[in-house]
Amino acid sequence: MSLFIGRLLQLQAVEAPGYAARAEAGRLRTVELLATRGEITDINGTVLATSVAAKNVTVDQTLVKDPASEAMALAPVLNIDAATLVQKLTGTKRYTVVAKQITPQTWGQVKALKLPGIFSENTTARVYPAGDLAANVVGFVNGEGLGAGGLELGEQSILAGQNGSDIYEAGAGGSEIPTDTSVQHNPVDGITIRTTINSDIQWEAQQTLEAEVKASNADSGTVVVMDPRTGAILALASAPTFDPSDPGAAPIADRGNRAVSDIYEPGSTSKVMTAAAAIQEGTLTPNSVITVPNTLMRGGRLFHDDVSHGLEHLTLTGVLAKSSNLGAIQVAETIGRDKLYGYLKGFGIGQPTGLDFPGESHGILSPPSKWSDAQFATVSFGQGLSLTAVQATSVYATIANGGVRVQPSLIAGTVAPDGTFTSSPAPTQVRVVSAQTAATVRDMLESVVSDQGTAPLARIPGYTVAGKTGTANRVDDSCSCYRGYTASFIGFAPADAPRLVISVTLQNPKNGHFGGRLGAPVFRQVMAFSLQTLGIPPTGGVPPKMRLVAP
Repeated sequence: MSLFIGRLLQLQAVEAPGYAARAEAGRLRTVELLATRGEITDINGTVLATSVAAKNVTVDQTLVKDPASEAMALAPVLNIDAATLVQKLTGTKRYTVVAKQITPQTWGQVKALKLPGIFSENTTARVYPAGDLAANVVGFVNGEGLGAGGLELGEQSILAGQNGSDIYEAGAGGSEIPTDTSVQHNPVDGITIRTTINSDIQWEAQQTLEAEVKASNADSGTVVVMDPRTGAILALASAPTFDPSDPGAAPIADRGNRAVSDIYEPGSTSKVMTAAAAIQEGTLTPNSVITVPNTLMRGGRLFHDDVSHGLEHLTLTGVLAKSSNLGAIQVAETIGRDKLYGYLKGFGIGQPTGLDFPGESHGILSPPSKWSDAQFATVSFGQGLSLTAVQATSVYATIANGGVRVQPSLIAGTVAPDGTFTSSPAPTQVRVVSAQTAATVRDMLESVVSDQGTAPLARIPGYTVAGKTGTANRVDDSCSCYRGYTASFIGFAPADAPRLVISVTLQNPKNGHFGGRLGAPVFRQVMAFSLQTLGIPPTGGVPPKMRLVAP
């Protein structure tokens, strides 16, 4: 009796608090309360990414009597290997996640099995209602629901919100025991991102681009649609693209955004900067005559145009319209390498665009002190420097906007959980050339789409159009050499009152390679659709008559 009474006093009086604490700890369960991830929408509120109700399947391993049989029952429903499930169901843990983000319907099937120890908790799953529309802009999330690409990654901290927690005592069946020890911290839902993307224009850009990439047998392509007045990007298409609901099924290269990450030598589309610099510096006018031979020797290298020709006497306008490399070399020599470099930097080459998009490249523009005479020549017509499709589009947007470069943007603003919309800060603006110079270059670029220019296929009935073709030698990383071509066209409309700038870039096409043949028709289709979609009427303007050759 003495021993019994002593042991009783030890358990109930001396060690009772410790046993009680251990018992409480065994009953306590902490469940993370996930914040609802913010949506990603287009400019009109069309949902591109959202979160829907889902269930996590959990297990209290202490209640599972036959892990093997329960695993066999769950395997076909959860589509998880039975051996893997056995490991998750076996042990002494009171709480383990068996499967994440299953649909409520699937949970209904699991619940109907009435398996001991199997429970559920509420969560959310990320879905993309528009499929691959703007997938390379929106991005995707990983298995943990965290942003892993595109805006999902770049705006992770804004979209994610802040998770909460629920701490409570659980009974033998896993249900909550109401006690004063329960503590709940409510989650703070994420903020919605409203992009500048117009879904209709994005869809047209993707469809038209995909068709041309297939028809030309190109490796890839991009289309960028931008408002030159605001810098807002209305479409940012890449091909091939991917399904954000199943990103692992696509190659890594297709999951990124080529328009902001892939750099290339632009070729003749870069000549607009050379021409604008000469006009701004006053060394040439649109009617200045430039004598263009069949070949030119510079820095020990022999240069020529795409097509062999006799001695030509082109105006500066004619150099642009006929896309003469030799003419561009002589134009650049009127201002010198240092000034040319300054204008290239001013147009944003080798500079961040301000998008701050994951994987964005700044392009490549070495300082003029490192240019050889041959590189100075190549830079004048768009080789020997590299840029992204967004940077190239911004160059033409600067001309279209009266010589003022407006920082490109992809995010119009944010929407708080209570519905409050906050606009993004106003984009920075930098004057690159005067309004008069920009207007002059705009008139010159209209000649490119004339019958005498390189891109008559870019014309749109009823509208004035200005632009420039590009057919550049392409750097092949596999051999660190030039192999293949980059075909492009960049233009804007209406030319006399620009509202939209569109760039088309095709990498390594095999069925043809001239920008006027491949890029211009894509531009025409997307521009015509965009003008109609936005209700932009023709201006009634008449293209100016520009002299291309000396009288």
